[in-house]
Amino acid sequence: MEANQPQGPVEIALVGDLTENQSDLFHALLDVQPGGPCVLYFDSPGGSPYVAIGLTSLILLRNLDATGVVVGECSSGALWPFAACRRRIVTPYSVLLFHRLRWQSDENVVLPEAAEWTRHFGRLEGDMDRLLARLLGISEAQLRRWNTPGRYMTGQELAEAGLVELADLEPLVLDARKRAPRPPKKKRRSRK
Repeated sequence: MEANQPQGPVEIALVGDLTENQSDLFHALLDVQPGGPCVLYFDSPGGSPYVAIGLTSLILLRNLDATGVVVGECSSGALWPFAACRRRIVTPYSVLLFHRLRWQSDENVVLPEAAEWTRHFGRLEGDMDRLLARLLGISEAQLRRWNTPGRYMTGQELAEAGLVELADLEPLVLDARKRAPRPPKKKRRSRK
């Protein structure tokens, strides 16, 4: 193996608003070989539904062996690429916000355009909700209960629902020669 080749799966951070990082995220996913492994770390409040479906499409169409890890927040539009991951991991401190899609438009929209946008967005919302429910392996009715009016879910709650793996946080090892200090073990009382 050459020294310049990365060892292990490609690691990609989905941090902040997905819309603001769209180009970098698309390029990072395209750098993963089709069918190849990658780990996606999520700490994102979401972003545009179009970016969400674009990232999800890249993961699914390129058959990426993606592991999603929610290290902080995974909300709104970030839920779709997370759900597209073959393996999904959260911590007890992870937070995921489910809600109905929100849209906004320019101020100078004429009424016919606004009516068409409303029709389109209603269909997009339904299609994306069906996809999210399918990817998570839950019913559309369950997703509607979480979406309306919107629900914050903890990593623990999603693990209890059987949708994700729960990872306990362990102290980091900062130096490979030294182990991180462990909390002292409780002494057992001896019986006399």
